[in-house]
Amino acid sequence: METISKKNSASPPPGAATGGKMVNLLNYLSSLDGLAVAFSGGVDSTFLLAAAKQALLDRVLAITVSSSLIPAIEIRCAKDAAADLGVKHVCIDLGEITDPELLANPSDRCYICKNNVFSEIIGAARKHGISNVADGTNTDDLKDFRPGMKAIAELKVISPLAETGWNKAEIREQSRIMGLDTWNKPSSPCLATRIPYGMPITTASLSMIEQAEVVLAQNGFAQCRVRYFGHTAKIEVPENEISRLVSSEIRAHIIVELRKIGFLYVTLDLEGYGSGRLNRAIAETGSLEV
Repeated sequence: METISKKNSASPPPGAATGGKMVNLLNYLSSLDGLAVAFSGGVDSTFLLAAAKQALLDRVLAITVSSSLIPAIEIRCAKDAAADLGVKHVCIDLGEITDPELLANPSDRCYICKNNVFSEIIGAARKHGISNVADGTNTDDLKDFRPGMKAIAELKVISPLAETGWNKAEIREQSRIMGLDTWNKPSSPCLATRIPYGMPITTASLSMIEQAEVVLAQNGFAQCRVRYFGHTAKIEVPENEISRLVSSEIRAHIIVELRKIGFLYVTLDLEGYGSGRLNRAIAETGSLEV
């Protein structure tokens, strides 16, 4: 009598969990007459752009907005990714951020920023004859404090990944199956997310954060954050990498480099890396805690 391995019979093939969702996503995208993807070059928007290319062929456009809020390396990655996918790519350079309301860094900063950015993206899409604009929001994003989603809804931007039920882990797995280089790319939200709400955003603070995170990346910490507290930099790296960070040689080097950048004090968050850490300062009412 033939023996059937329980392991083989119980384990679905790679990608089986997302196979049905991929069909649903492609059907969703195919129903559109064209699509402009707000493209950061990150995990979500690259996956969405690749799927849109498959579904819509030459009726898809990638639009990237650059500004002092976005690390320069992310813009370069977005350009490379769009070229690799063979998608027409438009870059809008907003330069230094001057909106006083945004620079004041209120708790709804993301709403103000998304409203500005997506208004530009929608305008660019229309110039290319495209009425549908999409972002890479996934279902995990719906669980965090993200006031920017209100702006996206008001501007009638669609979120195909969230609407077809994709979470981050599924997007990474399907991206791996599709051979997308971004499948294991660390997340990299705008630099303003490193500054506590209520502390004004300046060109100098954004530059210091960007330079400091480059130093950490050059020392092998691909997933990291440098939170800005004026003269103090608070570093977050994954918990399992803390011991390496505090080893004598690396610790001393990072302190020297961050002091050169302009930080007087360099500290470490003992909890380790945590996405959206500064959102703890937001009360349930959406205002800053006292």
